[in-house]
Parts: sequence; C-alpha cells; structure tokens
Amino acid sequence: MRGILAFVFFLFATAAMAHDAPSGWAYDPYCCSGDSETGDCEMIPSRTVTVIPGGYRIMLQPGDHRYVTHAHIFTLPQGKTMRSPDGSYHLCLFPDENTPRCFYAPDMAY
Repeated sequence: MRGILAFVFFLFATAAMAHDAPSGWAYDPYCCSGDSETGDCEMIPSRTVTVIPGGYRIMLQPGDHRYVTHAHIFTLPQGKTMRSPDGSYHLCLFPDENTPRCFYAPDMAY
C-alpha cells in the first residue's frame, strides 16, 4: 500500500511541475519542470531547426531559448522526436542548457 501511495504522489508531483506551451497544450511531465516563466521547455524559432537525414539539427544562440547562454548545435534523431500539436518547434533542456531532454516538432508535410 505504501508503494502505491508513493507512486500516486510521484505522478501528482510530476504532473504539477509540467506547464503548458503558449498555445495551450501541455508538455509531457517527463520533459518539463517549472512553469511558463521558469520551465525548461520553450518554443524555439523555426529558423534554428534544419531537417537532416534521420532527424533534426538545432542551432541555438542566446535568446532562442531562456536557458541558452552560448551557441549550441544539437543533432536529434527522428525516432526520439515528439509531435508538436501547434505546428511549432519546442525544446526542453534539462538538467542544463547542454542537454536536450525532449524535442517537439510539427508533422512533416510531403
């Protein structure tokens, strides 16, 4: 019983830490902690994202994400990309600006 209560508390605490994207959909609790002003998930400019074979290249400068203080280049596989419901790109950096935890991308049009 104690294990079940601990698990339920963990789920509640994790969900309470996640926040919504500007368009209103919720980031996955695993991806995000904090709120819309301090959370580690944020919409990033589309100009920072390039589709490459097998995934995406993200080139960030300070100002492209609230946590970024210097230039970054991330290469992320398509298989680890999550669907963005609002047609924008979103990136979650955790535990620091050097570590992409989750990346949300819009559906590709063909």
